[in-house]
Amino acid sequence: MVVSTGMSDIERFAALIGTWDTVARHPQLDADVPGVTTYEWGPGRRFVVQRTTNEHELFPDAISVIGPPEDGEGLVMEYFDSRGVRRTYGIALEGGVLRAWRDQPGFDQRYEATIADEFVGRWRVAETPGAFAGDLEVRYRRR
Repeated sequence: MVVSTGMSDIERFAALIGTWDTVARHPQLDADVPGVTTYEWGPGRRFVVQRTTNEHELFPDAISVIGPPEDGEGLVMEYFDSRGVRRTYGIALEGGVLRAWRDQPGFDQRYEATIADEFVGRWRVAETPGAFAGDLEVRYRRR
C-alpha cells in the first residue's frame, strides 16, 4: 500500500537541493577522493539537475537530469559523464531513502542512501544477474 504525502515525486528532491562536499571510495583505488555534488531545480521546478566533480582522474565528472520519463510513471535520471558515458536510471526518493537502479545485462546497478545533512550513498553492481557486490561509496556532507 502506498501512502500519499501530498508531494509529487520530483518535489521530494527538495531535500537534496544545495551543495554537498563528497568523499568517494572505490574498491579498485585505495584512497579517499574529495569532490563536490550540487543539486538544483531545473526549469519550472519539474526537473532536478545534479552536477558532480571529483579530484581524481579515475572518477569522472558528471551531470544528470532527474525528471519524469517520456512515457510511464515515476522518475528517471539521465546521466552523462566526462568519459562520454550515458546511462538511464530509474530513481525514487521516498521516506527519506534515495534509490537508483539500472538493469543492463552484465552491468546491473543499484544505489541507496538515507538522506540527512550527512549521509553515505552506496552503489552495487552485478555482472551476473542478482550477484550484487559493493562498488562506489560516497559520503555527502551538506555545506
